Amino acid sequence: MKSVIPSVSEGSGARVARICSRLAHLPPRSLATLGMTLLFLLGSCAKHERSSIIVGSKNFTESVILGELLAQKLEANGCKVDRRLNMGGTFVCDTAIRSGSIDAYVEYSGTALTAILKQPSMSDRAGVDVLVRDAYAKHGLRWSPPLGFNNTFAMIVRRSSAQQIGLHTISDLAKVAATFRPGFGYEFTERPDGWPGLQRAYGLQFANAPRTMDLGLTYKALASGDVDLIAGNSTDGLIASLGLVVLDDDKHFFPPYDAVVVQRADLNARCPGASQSLESLRNSIDDATMRRLNYEVDGKKRAVEEVVREIVTPSSSRQSS
Repeated sequence: MKSVIPSVSEGSGARVARICSRLAHLPPRSLATLGMTLLFLLGSCAKHERSSIIVGSKNFTESVILGELLAQKLEANGCKVDRRLNMGGTFVCDTAIRSGSIDAYVEYSGTALTAILKQPSMSDRAGVDVLVRDAYAKHGLRWSPPLGFNNTFAMIVRRSSAQQIGLHTISDLAKVAATFRPGFGYEFTERPDGWPGLQRAYGLQFANAPRTMDLGLTYKALASGDVDLIAGNSTDGLIASLGLVVLDDDKHFFPPYDAVVVQRADLNARCPGASQSLESLRNSIDDATMRRLNYEVDGKKRAVEEVVREIVTPSSSRQSS
């Protein structure tokens, strides 16, 4: 079989193009023998040939909103964008951006610090930002810009339970550890900044193991009485509307979770000015605004694209009203 690997004297771009050309003419049986090497080369071909920017997101409302925000900002700059929204959890998105399967998504500083980089939790927001930015840069990733809001974990109970039992802080959960039924998204039960670490920090030992479910189902499960405690996000729009309350993190267990764009360093090679376009989002969304956007989608059941369009082109909302 004729070799598909060009000589090392060729430049990387020429080598990838030549590999792609030769692979296209190989018979199926020969392709099968290449195994994992073939998959790698085909991935290189696709990455070499595409010119669009691929934007990803995690699988919960806020992340999908922010992914759509990045996409619309880039499109307003004239960039061609492919959306890979609602991909999955933290590790799915992190693997995708490191491998080049996506080019940008929004991550949270505390998640990057503890879950991805496996570093101990710390409360210094500036220190977390510097540590994460430097670590990402070593892998060809740019940690910028920050969007302006801090979406920390929130331990949430029904308002009726809080009033009847006297629950105000996370420490107060010791009163109900024998009876309360927790329900969490899959990641929270395993992350070091999640349920295991929280119980250790607060000296809690719940009698009931947590039920795991899709993150989007936890609020309805709490409101309906199927569970008694959930881990949500402080910017979630359904907290007030469903009659729920957030317990104060009185021991300051959770690190800051500032929302920041993660982008590949070669983003401008895909579309000139792409990185600068995303930079215009720096500190453009505060906690209250993010909470409102989440409620527009989760509470009012509006389309994500429509809600985001009103941010990117505010005049569109005035024209439609």
